[in-house]
Amino acid sequence: MSDGVQQNTRTIEESVVTDFSDRMSYGGYLELDTLLAAQHPLSSPEHHDELLFIIQHQTTELWLKLVLHELSGACVFLREDRLAPALKCIARVKHIQRTLTEQWSVLATLTPAEYAQFRGVLGNASGFQSAQYRAVEFTLGNKNAAMLRVFDADAAAHALVRDALEAPSLYDEFLRLLARQGYGIPGSVLERDVTKAWTFTPELVPLFAEIYADPQTHWAAYETCEELVDLEDNFQLWRFRHLKTVDRIIGFKKGTGGSSGVPFLQRALELTFFPELFAVRTEIGG
Repeated sequence: MSDGVQQNTRTIEESVVTDFSDRMSYGGYLELDTLLAAQHPLSSPEHHDELLFIIQHQTTELWLKLVLHELSGACVFLREDRLAPALKCIARVKHIQRTLTEQWSVLATLTPAEYAQFRGVLGNASGFQSAQYRAVEFTLGNKNAAMLRVFDADAAAHALVRDALEAPSLYDEFLRLLARQGYGIPGSVLERDVTKAWTFTPELVPLFAEIYADPQTHWAAYETCEELVDLEDNFQLWRFRHLKTVDRIIGFKKGTGGSSGVPFLQRALELTFFPELFAVRTEIGG
């Protein structure tokens, strides 16, 4: 108090470090000089909303980097029969997915008239060309070797996507773990070409029906199945919000990358990662 007037300030405690001439700082640790200097609007004169568009997609890429890190970790843990830490990785991915889905609401504040004023500077740049997104999709089982040619001009991106194409998916690793635990996974599943997209395998449905019929006996497998279902649900919600945001902003215009736009995104909703885990629901309860 001073002269009876309350000061709306907070005194810095003496123990708080303020000299960073030879210490690691917050900005230094996070390399904020690099991070915050990575937004370069191309519109001229610079359009106010282009920064939103850039940051939206850059933050998505940062989250995708973490998603890929966690899914890769989960695959390693499953390979090592360490289910608990694998489930922790998957749980973290689920939280990231919620953030990614909600993030579309920020981009949705961009109106068609605003976007039209700087869309031309994107050229053919499109989220379709995101190597990290493709690697995530491949890690979850939606593989397509033809996608590799999109990254021919970028050696690092090509290697990232190729590695995800050639590695067993999260679902492959889970099924292999089940086989090691004594579950009757067909040999054709265990020996399949992992560079191919997963396709519905009806022989797995009775096995999952057995797990779901007695959760207490098969709790670890049962819990993991439900975690995978959550992953797919979240991914589909993200795809749907993407579709609706694009519809809201550009309608049925073609995408900057050459796709048909909304119809192309609509078809992505038909893709599935773990079809047997949804098919088994028809069998539960008779």
